[in-house]
Amino acid sequence: MNADAAVLDIDGVLVDVSSSYRRAVVETVRRVHGETIDRAAVQQFKQAGGFNNDWELTDAATLYVLARSEGMDRSVGSFTDAVAQTGGGLSAARSVVTNELSPAARERVFTTWSSDRNRAVFQQLYLGSELYHELEGEEPSFDAPGFIHDEHTLIDEATRDALDLPLGVLTGRPAAEADIALDRVGLDIPREHRITMDDPEAGKPDPAGLVTLADRLGADSLVFVGDTLDDVRTAVDADADDNRAYRGVGVLTGGLTGETGRKTFERAGASTVLDSVNALPRLLGG
Repeated sequence: MNADAAVLDIDGVLVDVSSSYRRAVVETVRRVHGETIDRAAVQQFKQAGGFNNDWELTDAATLYVLARSEGMDRSVGSFTDAVAQTGGGLSAARSVVTNELSPAARERVFTTWSSDRNRAVFQQLYLGSELYHELEGEEPSFDAPGFIHDEHTLIDEATRDALDLPLGVLTGRPAAEADIALDRVGLDIPREHRITMDDPEAGKPDPAGLVTLADRLGADSLVFVGDTLDDVRTAVDADADDNRAYRGVGVLTGGLTGETGRKTFERAGASTVLDSVNALPRLLGG
């Protein structure tokens, strides 16, 4: 696959977040509301689309749990299917809950639900008390060691050395958390070649961030490597909207795995599917 540049997602591509971000989703809902979803359900929300931001996924999972407590009779799969059919993301989750509940039950759910509280708890669980204080500038309300320390790298040193074309990063992480992950995996990517949550471009699957990186990298042909359907959709939409060539490459080191994951990526328009990012140099002829 010929390419002038490669753009990488971080979570599920460069670092394993199954015991960090995804765990933080589950444990935030449990800590705040006493009930929660399981980790397999997190993937169902991801596949519904529009949940590149794990804070918003946590909010949607919270809405699901609260709506169930008010009598909504939907499994996680049924709920996330309805979210997907409504357009994906948090706004779709709100719409599904609104349509499922009576006005009184709906008011109780939305009165109890708090994005600010979810975010504060999520960040404390994920970062741990020390990093939370350092990065968020707030005193933690409880002691936590930080799930971030349970992340391990997915990219090999040999792969880093073999990727000798211009590289960029497109991630839903805040910039400071992207810095931590890139330091951990040993990738030195200039700040102008990164698009994070803190940048003005809309989040994936909107293609704006990928197009911006193609501009900055001076690329006419670009591959984008990600672990979710939204990552692939970002490349597919960029390829349709821009005069450059964009190819979405799925990796099976995130929530999508095995032959089922491979076929799911292909149906979403992936140009190819790799077992891991470590197969990328061979794909690019390196």
